[in-house]
Amino acid sequence: MYKVIIIGAGISGMSIARELSKYENLKIIVVERKSDVGWGVSKANTALIHGGYDDDPDLYPVRAKLCARGNDIWRKWVKELQIPSVWNGALVIAKNDEEMKELEILLKRGERNGVNGMRIISKEELLKMEPNLSPDSQGALWIPSVGQIAPIPAVVALAENAVDNGVKIIFDSPVEKIKVKDGKVKGVRVSNGFIEGDIIINAAGLYADEISKMAGLDYFTIHPRKGEYWLFDDTAGPKPKHVLFPAPTKKTKGVVVTTEVSGHLMIGPNAKDQDDKEDLANTKEGLEEVWNKAKLIWPKLPPRSKVIRTFAGLRPETKKADFIIKAEEVYGFINVAGIRSPGLTAAPAIAMEVKEIIERDLGIKLKKKNKWKPYRKEITHFFMLSPQQIREKIRENNAYGKIVCKCNKVSEGDILEAIERMKKIGIKVPSIDSIKFRTKATTGTCQGSFCRVKIAVILAREYNIPLWKVTLKGRGSEIGVGDVKSLLREVEA
Repeated sequence: MYKVIIIGAGISGMSIARELSKYENLKIIVVERKSDVGWGVSKANTALIHGGYDDDPDLYPVRAKLCARGNDIWRKWVKELQIPSVWNGALVIAKNDEEMKELEILLKRGERNGVNGMRIISKEELLKMEPNLSPDSQGALWIPSVGQIAPIPAVVALAENAVDNGVKIIFDSPVEKIKVKDGKVKGVRVSNGFIEGDIIINAAGLYADEISKMAGLDYFTIHPRKGEYWLFDDTAGPKPKHVLFPAPTKKTKGVVVTTEVSGHLMIGPNAKDQDDKEDLANTKEGLEEVWNKAKLIWPKLPPRSKVIRTFAGLRPETKKADFIIKAEEVYGFINVAGIRSPGLTAAPAIAMEVKEIIERDLGIKLKKKNKWKPYRKEITHFFMLSPQQIREKIRENNAYGKIVCKCNKVSEGDILEAIERMKKIGIKVPSIDSIKFRTKATTGTCQGSFCRVKIAVILAREYNIPLWKVTLKGRGSEIGVGDVKSLLREVEA
């Protein structure tokens, strides 16, 4: 039995955990510094399953190899794990002759990477597919294999399935030290103790460089690249039927216009390098840049009064910009670092790559379990139920008859089911964001103005804690400081 420690419960870490849970001679522990899965790099992105045409195999061989492979695997995974997804294809828009030449380059690159079904379409065909595009559009590259998923629900699904297959997740446990002896890893020290391990997989996202240094491997640096987004109310339109890209630059795929999985129009991101790995603040300049660039391809943007949220995400960039996925000279240490775009797409293929590294480079023969469970059932969503299903659910549990989030029609039954699943994977610090990402509560027009407190009350009751110890987004974001009367008595004393 080999003990495997995966550092980081994002899309890469949990994909690896699920894949390795297939083998009976691996005991797997995932160590996560935050209070839930998917709250790092995986939390805020464009949620695209890319086609694999953009990554130059001469410059970025690992990205090019794993993107197209990941796209194929996701089609199976979303079915097994019931992850919300759409496969609506993408259009890369050209507005002049120079950009039309760029489309030819992308087409040849995609074909080289093994992407099927791509073709360049004329202005006439393009405007039939998307009549609200800018009339300046000259043509486009059509990539039918592009899709979209809900990123954090995807990480949650992976985590639930991994735990069902024997994986343990330890939350609120930042890694403080990695023990190496005689050229081999021996384990990690976290805030509440030491965990022994024979294999350590560094999938720590923005902090992968710092984790690597703890093992004595200091040859790359992660710098964060911020991308900012606008999200519109689900009633705002017009909405594109496909994912819309401008012709890309060397730095970025460009500002995307898309209708995301939940039906909201979304635009973004820009690309701005920074030093701070925790700065997720939106900027006036960044948001204006996104707005103006989006209007170049989608001029009929809804009025800003229809915007319900702006947000930002950080991508872990390295100097070479390719993924670092390799067994290191310290035996048992595997780096999975610099997983920037298309990291979400590549995640299943990254997991397969890590499995191959364990067998090939570490010389460990893996033994498959006889009864590995590939399937996971999605949480109940009241808003998706038929009237008959609603009546049946209420007969089983009258909590399904109590609507907590009116915008998205989320019932108390949905929330109770989410809490049960949170506890099952080991979440000890209850947060409103954990409910949000599992049920869609607080993500509607009012952004939680009416339901946030109701959710906090339910969390306090089910976790048997005072209301003020419920958090917004994990440890350190408690929604209160204590009972008012108790605090007053302390002041008076």
